[in-house]
Amino acid sequence: MALKALEPLEQFATDVILDRAAGRRASLLKPFLLLLGTVYAGIMRVRARFYQDAILRRYSVGVMVISVGNLTVGGTGKTPVVEKLARSLQEAGRRVAILSRGYKSVPKPLLTRLADKFLPGRTPSPPRVVSDGKSVLLDSAQSGDEPFMLARNLPGVAVLVDSDRVKSARHAIRHYQADTLLLDDGFQYLRLGDRFNLLLVDRQNPFGNQHVLPRGVLREPPDALRRADLILLTKCSGKDHAEVEKKIRRHNRHAPIHPCSHHPLHLEDLITGEKKPLSYLQGLRVGAVAGIAVPESFFEGLIKLGAEIVYQRSFADHHRFMAPEVENALTRTRARRGLALITTEKDSVRFPPFPPRDIPVLFLRVEISLLDESQSFEQVVRQALGIR
Repeated sequence: MALKALEPLEQFATDVILDRAAGRRASLLKPFLLLLGTVYAGIMRVRARFYQDAILRRYSVGVMVISVGNLTVGGTGKTPVVEKLARSLQEAGRRVAILSRGYKSVPKPLLTRLADKFLPGRTPSPPRVVSDGKSVLLDSAQSGDEPFMLARNLPGVAVLVDSDRVKSARHAIRHYQADTLLLDDGFQYLRLGDRFNLLLVDRQNPFGNQHVLPRGVLREPPDALRRADLILLTKCSGKDHAEVEKKIRRHNRHAPIHPCSHHPLHLEDLITGEKKPLSYLQGLRVGAVAGIAVPESFFEGLIKLGAEIVYQRSFADHHRFMAPEVENALTRTRARRGLALITTEKDSVRFPPFPPRDIPVLFLRVEISLLDESQSFEQVVRQALGIR
């Protein structure tokens, strides 16, 4: 409940960062955030240099390590990429484990975290195992949205959650015989060395307002692009992307750049699991709710698929839905003669259990593919990694 009370403040801060907030409060806050951002950018540059020069130690675990991440906060479509990459590696005969920090999951007890960090000689607590490759063992609150979603969609892949991904890596190798580790959202996690960096850049908003957190959406300055080994330019739609590529090449001249698009696959019933084709949305009056970084893209996507949105509401990113909120959305959709309530797949894992209703609650499944149809996603990634 305390986290929910902070959501309006979090939303206001997000609006300031994205330059969506106007008024006196926002104007007064921006110079202060810019100062903090300048300091933070300097810290991130020094940190990266310390790892590069071995002043800070990097660990090698002796197996293939692939980091999938981005330079900005949210909104690049990373989770579908991790899922597709894991499937591709599985098909190539690799034993895959996904390592995540479990963003916004229920934290371990404070005493456990302090003991892990400060007590020398203590055997650290093991990472949380979301999936052992056979069964999903934790819910989305305990594991975080993305790890739970990946565990649910990827049978045969172990999914582990811990802020210490060196520890998670060793656990996955020892207990699940993993020979390939995927660092979900791992571009800024530099302690794990000897790895391949796959970086996602959003074509529609590659570097936000060019500022680093907390004034902008950049997690570190754009010159960090130089660490990338392969770059996927996401959310392309056939439009010219030469200008974005030019900006990338200022910092990275060696990494291949591949324009990609995220496209919807089908709809899935949250309760029954029944799949419906995208044509189901043609002319359908629907309600739509989302708690993601850029909800506008989701709502616009439904309209492009032919839906008529009669009720919509966006929540803070990673919002955990309560039963009254779902009931309210259903009631308002029904009152406006809506015939379905639609949400994103990422939001669906944060919905509370509820019995069937007279109108279905559906989520939209999406997938990533390359714009260049002469090559497949699998071919490009395997070639870059040196896997046949």
